[in-house]
Amino acid sequence: MIRENQFFILMRRKIRYILFVSALSGILWQCSGKRNTDSEKDQVSTETELTRIMKSGKLKVAVDYNSTNYFIYQGIPMGFKYEILQHLAKDMQLDLEISVNNDQEESFQELIGKKYDLVAKNLTITKERNQSVVFTEPLEQTRQVLVQRKPGNWKIMDQDAWEDSLIRNQLDLAGKKIYVQKNSVYYTRMLNLSEEIGENIEIMQDSIYGIEQLIAMVAKGEIEFTVCDENMAKVNQIYYPDLDVKTPVSFPQNIAWAVRNGSPEWLNYLNNWIINFRKSSTYRSLYQKYFESPRTGTRFNSDYYSFTNGKISRYDDVIREVCRKEGMDWRFIAAIISQESNFSDTAQSWTGAYGLMQVLPKSAEMFKIEDYKSPKGNIQVGVSLLKWLDEHFREEVPDSIERIKFTLASYNVGLGHVQDAQRLAEKYDRIPIVWKDNVDYFLRNKSVAKYYNDPVVRYGYCRGEESYLFVNEIMDTYHHYCNVIGK
Repeated sequence: MIRENQFFILMRRKIRYILFVSALSGILWQCSGKRNTDSEKDQVSTETELTRIMKSGKLKVAVDYNSTNYFIYQGIPMGFKYEILQHLAKDMQLDLEISVNNDQEESFQELIGKKYDLVAKNLTITKERNQSVVFTEPLEQTRQVLVQRKPGNWKIMDQDAWEDSLIRNQLDLAGKKIYVQKNSVYYTRMLNLSEEIGENIEIMQDSIYGIEQLIAMVAKGEIEFTVCDENMAKVNQIYYPDLDVKTPVSFPQNIAWAVRNGSPEWLNYLNNWIINFRKSSTYRSLYQKYFESPRTGTRFNSDYYSFTNGKISRYDDVIREVCRKEGMDWRFIAAIISQESNFSDTAQSWTGAYGLMQVLPKSAEMFKIEDYKSPKGNIQVGVSLLKWLDEHFREEVPDSIERIKFTLASYNVGLGHVQDAQRLAEKYDRIPIVWKDNVDYFLRNKSVAKYYNDPVVRYGYCRGEESYLFVNEIMDTYHHYCNVIGK
């Protein structure tokens, strides 16, 4: 990770000062007993975008789901843009919230509507787009290329012979039918190219498929041509060696991210961060990992690469079967299994927990499931325990999203320790039915003598930090699975 420079230090000091002034204003208002509505309006109107984001505790980002930027591989969220965003969020000390949106125009509209703080896709900078959003410093450069299929017998032909059958001159695109993603920069480029060569190119805008589905259709011979960024084309060529991606259809173009108009402080922060990050060894390692490594082909050929087959693990069908009967989202259980055992059905802990969901023999006895060491039996025990815990909290914690967190924590560390944390929350004037910054705080601190020796605590010491991370990581993984894996 790059060393934080003076800019970031100053920005954080400024943000802390603004937050302090805001809090102080609230205290003064309470003391005076009068509400200064004009001052409040002034404060809201002058709050910068960067301050708002820092106060929210989250960085909300729209990305596109494809083979390079964001995907699930062997149950783990990955991607070039995704990993860069993780570093950005970590440097800002914010939680990263990823949303998938492959529609460029819609993602811009939702950026303007403040659903997202940032659109982090392969965005080429154009004059038209500059009218609605503001672009950051470029992260990389690429150019658009024509994706076409080599002749069927190219492997046994002389290269010069099969090269002659391909389009190498853009003028030869006259009269050709090219499929592109609807409302994409590729469509705009093809319109301009048609004007430049003075001949009509039949441009087919597709609103159903993403760019990589169109690439796959070219590889299968279902369509003749499409257009995409060269980086993406080269990665897909590893998986589809029959493709040719050597013909450029544009000049080199900068790839950047987008923020809302009127966000100069946020833009300035991002620009400085990007400039520094691009110089780092971390950036170079990530670029090599996703675009240059020969292991990329291994990912494409894996049975558990979400982009090619929508699978998480070899247990997907079993998880679905059990969850269908129990009325649970199978992706949630898959997220728990990913965290508990990394999809190993023989995993065993020092406490005696066993299998995919790391269940204990006493839990199997409780639900009268004898074959708890089989994948299906193990999942049935785990799901039964989760439902039992959920039922325990149902009346006390009526909000279903909150209740999931209490249930997960209890699954990990035991119901008694979570109840201790609730009692501590109540004693110290926190909210015992709210997880974040309330019950989770006391569970994390049950390893501190002040709390585990407190008279309201019945189950003593525990390393609650592990359970806190367990809850966060599963909720995060579940969110990623929902982003890219269907029900």
